[in-house]
Amino acid sequence: QVQLVESGGGSVQAGGSLKLSCVASVSMDGNLCMAWFRQAPGKEREKVASISNSGIVTYTTSGSGRFFVSRNNDKKTLYLAINSLKFEDTGMYFCAAVEWRGSWNVCPPEYKSWGQGTQVTVSS
Repeated sequence: QVQLVESGGGSVQAGGSLKLSCVASVSMDGNLCMAWFRQAPGKEREKVASISNSGIVTYTTSGSGRFFVSRNNDKKTLYLAINSLKFEDTGMYFCAAVEWRGSWNVCPPEYKSWGQGTQVTVSS
């Protein structure tokens, strides 16, 4: 299984920005789909965005517009930049991964490896 370690969370005021990081224990430049999820207090975990083997990023409705995913294969790191933070962005943010030998451009719906999460708290 892939080991994932997130960092970069913190407490910020609404309107601010954060950049979360997720370091993987394996190479990210082939056969690895990754995604960012978040879980707000009292709510179910939801996917924010995924990045395919080929580097195509797909954002969900909750992740579109203010969320930007990127990765640095040399550093084996996935990033999530969040701009114009809102109070409702508060929650635990998780990185997830799955080794995938299917479509090069699309990730599967299920992820097998998860990080411990990093907390984002936005004050209004």
